[in-house]
Amino acid sequence: MAEKRYEEYAYVLDVLPHGRPGVRVSGRAGYRAGALVQLVGEEFFTLLEALIKEGVSLRPNDRLYVGKEAREEVTYIVGRIGYNELTVAAKNELPTVISRIVLNREQWFIDFFNNAQAITPRMHAIELIPGIGKKYMWQVINMRERKPFENFEDLQKRTELPNPVKLITKRVLEELEGESKYRLFTRAQ
Repeated sequence: MAEKRYEEYAYVLDVLPHGRPGVRVSGRAGYRAGALVQLVGEEFFTLLEALIKEGVSLRPNDRLYVGKEAREEVTYIVGRIGYNELTVAAKNELPTVISRIVLNREQWFIDFFNNAQAITPRMHAIELIPGIGKKYMWQVINMRERKPFENFEDLQKRTELPNPVKLITKRVLEELEGESKYRLFTRAQ
C-alpha cells in the first residue's frame, strides 16, 4: 500500500477575504472569487492555499480538516505554495503555529531524537538542527543509548539542550524557506 503523502489537518496562517492578486482563476490572472486561506499542514508542514466556504469565519491558528473526505470549512485546496507566496501576516504567524504543532506532536519529535542517524560519515541528522553542534549531538547520542528520551523536558534535562521546541521550530522554518539541502521534517515544496 502506498504511503499517504497529503495533509489531513492544517492550521490557518492568514485569511484573505478577497483572494490574492496574481492567483490564476480558471486560466485568467486576477483575484480569485471568494475568500482564500493560507495554511500550514500538521504532518508534513506543507504550505497550502485553500478556498473557504461561503459564510465560514476563520482566524489565524484555527485547526481545520483539509483531507480527502468532506470538509466543513474549505471548498477545495487550491494547491501547494512556496514560502515566498505567503503574505507578511502568514509569515509572522508561521513560527507560532509551527511551535504549536511541534508541541502537539511531541512524541514524534522525541522519536526523532531517539532514532536519528548519521546522514554522511561526517554529519549527523541531529547536527542539522540549529544550535546543535558536535557537543550537544554527542550528549544526545550518549544519553539516548542509556535510556530513550520520554519527552522534551527529559531531553532538555539530560542533555542540557536549550529549548528543543524552539530549535525544531527554527529548523522547520529553514526548510520551508528553502535554505536547507537536507529535509528532516518537511516535504519539498
